[in-house]
Amino acid sequence: MEISVVGDFNHWNPAAHPLETQGNGTRTATVALPTHTTHSFRYLAAGDYWFNDDTADGHDGPNSRIHT
Repeated sequence: MEISVVGDFNHWNPAAHPLETQGNGTRTATVALPTHTTHSFRYLAAGDYWFNDDTADGHDGPNSRIHT
């Protein structure tokens, strides 16, 4: 199943940051963000299933928020 991280940092583009499966079964993506900024993001799986990050710094409506 394809999963990507989408947010204001990539104009909510699902193709910009796909998560890659690691040997231990987790998935990762690297996104370079400027320091001292706040960004909204979510994960998108199978093209239409959106979900949040429970470990995010907070939430902005339906979106997860991260502070760098």
